[in-house]
Amino acid sequence: MLTRPGARRVWPFVSSLILAVPVILAGLQRGASGSADWPQWRGPNRDGTIAGFVPPATWPEQLTSRWKVDVGLGYATPLVVGARLYVFSRQSEDEVMSALDPDTGAVIWKAAYPAPFTMNKSTARHGPGPKSTPAFADGRLFSIGMTGIVTARDAASGKELWQKPGSPIVPIFTTHAFSPVVEGNSVVFHVGGNNQGALTAFDVRTGNVIWSWAGDGPSYGSPIVAELDGTRQIITLTQTRLVGVNAATGALLWERPFTNSSVTNAATPVLAGRTVIVSNGGPVTAFTVTKKGAEWAVEDAWQNADAPYRLSNAVATADGVLVGLSTRNSGQYFGVDIKTGATLWSSEGRQAMNAAISRAGDLFFSLEDDGELVVARAGRTPFEPLRRYRVAESDTWTQPVISGGRVFVKDVASLALWTLK
Repeated sequence: MLTRPGARRVWPFVSSLILAVPVILAGLQRGASGSADWPQWRGPNRDGTIAGFVPPATWPEQLTSRWKVDVGLGYATPLVVGARLYVFSRQSEDEVMSALDPDTGAVIWKAAYPAPFTMNKSTARHGPGPKSTPAFADGRLFSIGMTGIVTARDAASGKELWQKPGSPIVPIFTTHAFSPVVEGNSVVFHVGGNNQGALTAFDVRTGNVIWSWAGDGPSYGSPIVAELDGTRQIITLTQTRLVGVNAATGALLWERPFTNSSVTNAATPVLAGRTVIVSNGGPVTAFTVTKKGAEWAVEDAWQNADAPYRLSNAVATADGVLVGLSTRNSGQYFGVDIKTGATLWSSEGRQAMNAAISRAGDLFFSLEDDGELVVARAGRTPFEPLRRYRVAESDTWTQPVISGGRVFVKDVASLALWTLK
C-alpha cells in the first residue's frame, strides 16, 4: 500500500485534465539510443502511454537537475518533437509560444500575441492560463488561448500561419482547456463556452472551417479519436454529455447525458476496445458503443462508486486495469477491472489532491500536485512505489512526459529538465 502522512492543500481547479495538471515527463524512449516524440495532450496516442521506455537497472536515489528556465504561467503540457521543446504560456498580457533547445533550455524562437485576461474573483486562484495543451502535426503547432484565440504556427520558425479571434465573453469556469486534436487534414477545437461556439474542425493549412457541431458547450475535458465499426469519430465530454461525432463530417453519431451538478466535466475519455470509460467526480462509468444497422447505440456496461476521479486522468494497463487517483480520502490511487468494473485495490488516503499519471509497461509515473514525482508499479496488484523524486518547489498541475532518460517538468511558471543518469 502507498501511504502518505499529513493532509494536502487544495490545488487550483484547473482543466481537463487536467488540463490540467502542469508538469511534463516529455517524450518516450526508443530503446537505449533515441527518444520518441510527445506531440500532444497525453502523448502520441492521447492515452498517457509511454512506448519503448527502458527502465534503469537501478533507480537513482535522486534525479539530476540539468537546467531550469522561466517560461511563464500556465498549465499547458510542453511538447517534445525531435530536437525541439515547445511551450505555450502566459507572459504578462501576452500568450506566448516558445521553442526551446531541450538540451540547454535556450530559446530558439518566441512568438506572442496580446491576450489580456482577468480571472473572475471567485476563480482567481486558478490562474490566468493558458490551460489547453497545443498539438503538433506535420510541422505545424495548433493552440487555443484563454479567450478562445485559435492559432496555427510554423513549428520551425514560429511564423503565424492563420489565426481565429476569440470571444470577449469568457465564462467563469469553462475557460478554454479543451486540448485540440489533429485528425487527417483537420484540427478540432471546441471554440465556445456556455453553449457559445461549437466543436469545430479547421483545415490545418488554411484555417477554413470544415465542419461544426453546436449541440453543447465545451467542458474542461479533451477528446480522443477512435475508429468503431469502421467509422472514425471524435469522442469527448461536453458540458452535459458524452458524445461521438463523425471525424470527417461532424455529424452526431451518438450521445449520452453525463453531468455532475457540482463540477464541469473535466476528464479525457479512456477507450478499451469499444468500451468508453469516464468520470466527473461521481462514479466511474463505462459505456459500450455499438452500431446496430444504421443506428448507433450506447449501453451501460458498469459503474464503480469506489474510485471517482475528476481532474486526474486515469490510464488503462495492457492487462485490463484502469489505474488512477480517486478524489476520495484526500486522494487514493486505485485499480479497477475494466471488464467488470470491480475494484481490485485502493491505496491509503492523503496521497495527493491531483496527479498527472502516465504509464510505460507496468511502470507508472505520477506527478503529484506538490512537485513530487512517484515511480511505481501497478496493475492487478496494488500500487507499489519504487522511488519518489522532488522535481519542483512550486505547484505542478501539468501532464507528465518522459523522453528517454529525460524528465521535463513544468511548474507554475518555470520548466526544468531532470535526467535519470
